[in-house]
Amino acid sequence: MTVTAPDTTATTAATVEFRGLRREFGPTVALDGLDLTVRPGELLALLGPSGCGKTTALRMLAGFEHPDSGEVLIDGEDVTRVPAHRRDAGMVFQSYSLFPHLDALDNVAFGLRMRKVRTSERRARAAELLELVGLADKGGRFPHQLSGGQQQRVALARALALRPRVLLLDEPLSALDAKVRLSLREEIRRLQQDLGITTLFVTHDQEEALSMADRVAVMHAGRLEQCAPPAELYGRPATAFVAEFVGTMSRIPGRLADGGVEVLGQRLPVDGPVPAGPDVDVLVRPEAVGVRTDGDGSARVVATSFLGAAVRVTVRLADGTEVKADLPAHEAGGLGAGTAVTVSLPERPVLVAARTP
Repeated sequence: MTVTAPDTTATTAATVEFRGLRREFGPTVALDGLDLTVRPGELLALLGPSGCGKTTALRMLAGFEHPDSGEVLIDGEDVTRVPAHRRDAGMVFQSYSLFPHLDALDNVAFGLRMRKVRTSERRARAAELLELVGLADKGGRFPHQLSGGQQQRVALARALALRPRVLLLDEPLSALDAKVRLSLREEIRRLQQDLGITTLFVTHDQEEALSMADRVAVMHAGRLEQCAPPAELYGRPATAFVAEFVGTMSRIPGRLADGGVEVLGQRLPVDGPVPAGPDVDVLVRPEAVGVRTDGDGSARVVATSFLGAAVRVTVRLADGTEVKADLPAHEAGGLGAGTAVTVSLPERPVLVAARTP
């Protein structure tokens, strides 16, 4: 996608701040003191399970919800009580929300029309934006004549038409099929980088968040668990929730002792917070688990799954715990179901969590 209309976008990238946001819906706490800053020109993904508060935070930035306490700031200006239409934020919804009686060009130009921009100017700007999102030849088509991916591009162009300082994306890809979703997320990311617009992206899809965002903010039960670049979030999760929500993680029983943890016959240093009590679970990624054939080993291979360059091997330990290991395909050739093996971990700090019942 080539940017051909730089004048249709925001002239500056905004800083967004959430300060101590709290919101309750009856007995449910949707946000519990959210503090978060989105940097100028950054694409930040809000990631978490349903009900974690991510959409509530987005709607507060858009002006569709108001906090019980706390502040929302754009470039240092408190907009907590500013009406949505005065916030300089463009929003793209999951459901597209296009007007069925308007063609693509008029859908994009609608906000400009409401602001009484001259007809010639608004149609020219709408045409430029359709070209920007790769739909220059679809301006005369109505929503029902467009595919889901094309409709979402029209919605994106419409959000950009008013030159917003902030772009808000509320799970915009979840209604699309897998192939279109993959293509469109790459295009959205490229467009966002080319335009340099500050963007907040809400999703429950970890792959989307990790592949698109500069930083990912993981939320749980109305609280921010961790905000970090994707590689750091995956490689150094700050909490057990982040470790298990982002990517695949196995729990292996261990025991705290002498400032470390004993697991699989090894003593390893502990990274991060340590729960009370000596009995813990050690959290490990599949690629960190070593598996080797051992006729005297007490563990057994349960299943293998071909992943291309790697093979995921599921191993059952003597105590019944199942551990997943991702091995290079050439190392997993002899690890059929029932093979006796030994499981090991690399000599580096591990994250531990309270033992699950």
